Amino acid sequence: MEGGVVKPSTDRTTSAVIHAEVVGLGQACVDYLGTLPSFPKEDGKVELKDLQMLCGGPASTALVTLSRLGIRTSFLGSISDDPAGQKILANLKEEAVDTSLLKITPGYTSQFAFIAITEGTGRRTIFWHRGSVPCLSKEDVDLVSFRRASILHVDGLMIEAAVEAAIQARELGMTVVMDAGTMREGSKDLVSLVDVLIASETFASPLLGPDETAEKALPALRELGPRDVVITLGGKGSVGINDQGFFRQRAFPVRAVDTTGAGDVYHGGYIYGLLQGWDMPRCMAFASAVAALKCRRIGAQAGIPDLHTVREFLAINRV
Repeated sequence: MEGGVVKPSTDRTTSAVIHAEVVGLGQACVDYLGTLPSFPKEDGKVELKDLQMLCGGPASTALVTLSRLGIRTSFLGSISDDPAGQKILANLKEEAVDTSLLKITPGYTSQFAFIAITEGTGRRTIFWHRGSVPCLSKEDVDLVSFRRASILHVDGLMIEAAVEAAIQARELGMTVVMDAGTMREGSKDLVSLVDVLIASETFASPLLGPDETAEKALPALRELGPRDVVITLGGKGSVGINDQGFFRQRAFPVRAVDTTGAGDVYHGGYIYGLLQGWDMPRCMAFASAVAALKCRRIGAQAGIPDLHTVREFLAINRV
């Protein structure tokens, strides 16, 4: 096991360049995924039809998506040297995601989740634990090695580290993209530093209330600072807003086996579009296609397609 705590360089002028186009900072975890015929009531019992152990996590899954699409990526996160941490590290390396500055602190537990997948619908219920390993701190963040990167992607769990990374990324001329799943303390501070916000349907609930529509949430989130805001709506597709107007993208029909990680894959697909210089509607269409294709297999990453598969899918679906 590669080990030791990875510390940022103290010499910002001599750090080696890491040739990544996209840097991701956030979560990586091990997912235990079980398929069941229906979700039981409290105090009930149901037999799992199968159980798989695979890797996931919002930021890391977005990077794996980009890597499969041919983009060079590097992951900044915090894991331990436990079996889950070892599996996370091995998976990132197998997917050609750079881990040069991944922080590995021995003697703790890494993040993991148990995910119950309802057979027939692909819907899932997630129970997760962040592990005992210390989060990245702002002192752990030094992006000078990524001065040739174009995009920083953060998932917002480790707020202090993400804020520091966003500040440094803007100084380096990067575009900052955020995966906003849950509104947490400090989330607004991070959002104010973001160029492209891709949020879940519930992220804006603390601002507007749980019953407000995504269409009303878009301008409210944009007022926090991002120039582009997209809200993902699961099977209902996604909606977005920027200076050019309001856009809606349908979800592509596929036989969904598991929706775990679909949003994370969407983020990776959208970032791919940003790197190509595409406008918002084209980015949304591409991201929706990549996410739909992912849902055909169990796990956050197993079903992520390559670029050729996405292009064929879009051609068949006339986009």
